[in-house]
Amino acid sequence: MTKDQTGRVVGAAFGLVFIQANVGTLPTAVAVPLRLLAVAAFLWVVVLGRRGQGMPAASEAGTGAGDDTRTGTGFGRRYWYVVAAEVLGLVAGLLVISRVLHAPQAFAGWIAFVVGVHFSGLAVAWRRPAFHVLAASIAACGAAGLVLAAVGAPAAAIGVAAGILPGVLLLASVRRPGRADPAAPTA
Repeated sequence: MTKDQTGRVVGAAFGLVFIQANVGTLPTAVAVPLRLLAVAAFLWVVVLGRRGQGMPAASEAGTGAGDDTRTGTGFGRRYWYVVAAEVLGLVAGLLVISRVLHAPQAFAGWIAFVVGVHFSGLAVAWRRPAFHVLAASIAACGAAGLVLAAVGAPAAAIGVAAGILPGVLLLASVRRPGRADPAAPTA
């Protein structure tokens, strides 16, 4: 698999996890179809990634500084810097939320916010400006989840805003075939 195809599968996997982890707050009649749709969307990305159908050729995947250009599958040094910053932000924020604020209902909001911000870092690291749109969208979902948690909204509202919507955004951003940049707007 090329770097781009691998990135699509990783993005789809995280979209699936966002949905599966947060759909439990919804009624079963809504949760079960959402779970099934998320799994189907993930499998669609995996199948197309393996076949290479609808996915860009390796030459379209693009490489950034520090990428492993010999195989086309390395994510590069800048990617790992972004991931390290993301992990630090997640851990620090979750510790503050749990130990200082005692507000575990805000976890999903914080996670979505940090994941959104991480896409801004990826947009710069990989020179993919369209990722800024995905970044802003997911970060906004996270911020909404944090606000909902702060005002004591029901867990279902927080789960939808900070978990299900970011999951849908991730799955949708990687499912569009035939584009080199999965977050690029359509014409």
